[in-house]
Amino acid sequence: MTDDQNTRPGPVPVWAPPVGATSGAPAELPPATPAGRGMFGVQGSGDTSGFGGLRPRRLLPQATPRPYGGPTAGSREFDEVYDSLAEAFPQLDDAVEAVVVDRGELTLHIVPERIAQVCQVLRDDEALRFELCSSVSAVDYLDAGEDRRYHVVYHLMSLTYRRRLRLEAAVGGEHPALPSVCGVYPTADWQERETYDMFGVVFEGHPHLTRILMPDDWEGHPQRKDYPLGGVPVEYKGAEIPPPDTRRSYQ
Repeated sequence: MTDDQNTRPGPVPVWAPPVGATSGAPAELPPATPAGRGMFGVQGSGDTSGFGGLRPRRLLPQATPRPYGGPTAGSREFDEVYDSLAEAFPQLDDAVEAVVVDRGELTLHIVPERIAQVCQVLRDDEALRFELCSSVSAVDYLDAGEDRRYHVVYHLMSLTYRRRLRLEAAVGGEHPALPSVCGVYPTADWQERETYDMFGVVFEGHPHLTRILMPDDWEGHPQRKDYPLGGVPVEYKGAEIPPPDTRRSYQ
């Protein structure tokens, strides 16, 4: 290649919209599609902001057959944990609804009434030793039916064997309740209070189940999916943005 070829200017690039672009952003010249449809080609979502409204299909993990494997290739750690629990807790078949391995994590779906018993065995058995409950939270599956609307999630850790375990218990939407695990894991005290505050799940036997984030006289539970968005209008120079519940439609 000659020096003239190295220094010769190339063709001036010509703007072209990205393939499949439907953002309708003001900076897009010329606009590919009318504004107000939402990002990434989403249409008919009810979102009028232009950015949200994405509705990916939710796929719930299914029960995993044996062998369960482990967090790394070739590991049998999850099988060892389940077998040790079955040996220490003979009623395990009546307490476990499903065993799910997803994204390198073992989850035991527990019958709500048995959650405290299972936690007690997981903590005390020498082959298990899940001494720490690092988190108690919940998920609101609003469209899953009233019998299994709220899924309470527990993350356990074995400091002895450096293992992690996830427990999940589904409770109904009408009167969501299950036993407290504070007697087994004292760290669950404020975590259960937060879950009660945000989702309204009652932990029976908790020593002091009161709100922890919202005021005591607050009505409702803010992280339920049927809770109103609320909000206040935000003023800008020459414009005012209304609160979310007046500019979006969800359900």
